[in-house]
Amino acid sequence: MPIDAFTDHACLIVSGPDQQGLVAAVTALVARHGGNIVSLDQHSTDPVGGDFFQRVVFHREGLAVQLDDIRADVDRTLAPFEMSWVLRDISIPKRMAILATTDDHCLLDLLWRHRRGALPVEIPMVLSNHTTTAEDVTSFGVPFVHVPSQKGPDKSESEAAILAHLAEAKVDFVVLARYMQILSQDFLEKVGVPVINIHHSFLPAFIGANPYQKAKDRGVKLIGATAHYVTQDLDEGPIIEQDVVRVTHADSVPELRRRGADVERAVLSRAVLWHAQDRVLRHGNHTIVF
Repeated sequence: MPIDAFTDHACLIVSGPDQQGLVAAVTALVARHGGNIVSLDQHSTDPVGGDFFQRVVFHREGLAVQLDDIRADVDRTLAPFEMSWVLRDISIPKRMAILATTDDHCLLDLLWRHRRGALPVEIPMVLSNHTTTAEDVTSFGVPFVHVPSQKGPDKSESEAAILAHLAEAKVDFVVLARYMQILSQDFLEKVGVPVINIHHSFLPAFIGANPYQKAKDRGVKLIGATAHYVTQDLDEGPIIEQDVVRVTHADSVPELRRRGADVERAVLSRAVLWHAQDRVLRHGNHTIVF
């Protein structure tokens, strides 16, 4: 849906200890500011001593003018409950940077969906350690930035360059579209925004090079993909989305790669969409996805 369809719409995310009166407090708050709730999702890990998560989308004419007053009221209302919250005007799209390399299937899929209006984000730039996708990226009207990777374990210079570009673009989150470089803990601490990655679900069973050949040799019956938030623990961050397809002994390695790429595109696009819509709430090392 085009982002302008959400003019005068806000999204309120609430999380914290579950307790009596939370839902009533939030809905009453929206009502006293003249808002109309159009979507409400919530989850409690346990009604007694558990954690509570809620996503509320509401419409309010002239939202931009009233937003500061509503935020102040949210703060006053939820302070006694000791809840964390975020209130966002969803007619303003999040700014998403993409890090890519030579594998272009996830990158081009995101750019295509964005051009069709299927991803409610702005893409200020694509950064890549190779120039092979530069022409394709610019054909979508998106700036392309080449930041070569350093050889050896020390990536500090290239990571510093990437961080500088991301800071200048004021991005809200970063997507690794099959970016085959391991990001350091220092980078993740300094980037200051969520980072989403996509990988084949063979990990950790089939790590390293040629995972589809290894899967073929093992005779797997399922292949798939996982989208997750990046943490300092390699490929162990909170999972956002996963999917699989069945394969057989008759499928060649190139066919496994082709089908795997299809799953990767679909899984990553869903994860990016849900993150952009504030549907993904992190809870420890897993997520609640509304």
